[in-house]
Amino acid sequence: MERAEGVLIVSLSTLAIVSLIILFWIIMRHISLRPSNERSWVNDNKKMATAEIEGNKVTIRNIRDFEWRSTRDYDERWIDMDISLDKVSKIWFVLEYFDPSRRQMAHTILSFEMEDGRRLACSIEVRREEGERYHPIKGMFRQYELIYVWATERDVIGVRTRCRKKSVTHLFEAVVLGPGNEGRMLESYLRRTNKLSMEPEWYNTITNTCTSNIVKHVNEVYPGRVPKALSILLPGLSPRLLQRRNLVKMSGSIEETLQRSIIDEKAENWDKMSDFGDWIRSDL
Repeated sequence: MERAEGVLIVSLSTLAIVSLIILFWIIMRHISLRPSNERSWVNDNKKMATAEIEGNKVTIRNIRDFEWRSTRDYDERWIDMDISLDKVSKIWFVLEYFDPSRRQMAHTILSFEMEDGRRLACSIEVRREEGERYHPIKGMFRQYELIYVWATERDVIGVRTRCRKKSVTHLFEAVVLGPGNEGRMLESYLRRTNKLSMEPEWYNTITNTCTSNIVKHVNEVYPGRVPKALSILLPGLSPRLLQRRNLVKMSGSIEETLQRSIIDEKAENWDKMSDFGDWIRSDL
């Protein structure tokens, strides 16, 4: 009996050692993974934007301007745009609920409006490879690279409001305190975009997301503007934070503002002749 117990103890000890070795190997393999900009990307993540900045003058290249008929049917188009950082007049905040029954989960986007009426949006996302689908658990384990998708509003807002039938999308005008902060915010975004084109990063569901990056840019331009909060991790909960910190313009109560800010029906009824951005802002 004692001999059998000894054999069992040795076997369990060996199993524990082997398990620790395997776990160590998995951890080291995970740590050794490196992000890359050279993979077989899906078409809408195929190109990374870059910005040529000379003083206030900027040329942004590889802006996505797809015409989406559905999430699988689209015309591909990439454009360049010349802008002036000192001509940014407004910033808009987009909040997309993927499924209204799961209010914690949402995606956030900023859009920059110029004095001449042009608008340019940036959606911070996972950069998907061909055949790859996003899952938040996988997003914690170095499975996706991070990308700043610069796009026209009719592309990046249009695909959400016109092609995703379950999602609900809100559009708010941001409150930007301090003269020139709109331009500084845009410059902060563009410099990070350029950095990612040279030094790719892993997306992380907790620490490196759409909303966490927006908060970093806001606090870089206006230190302390957005405090640490659960709604940064779960951006679907952000409306209360937006109200408390005076981050977006409110019209009535928060419930009334949320209802008035929904743009899906307006986007669905877009006549395709008018400017998309002007169309979805009617009655805002």
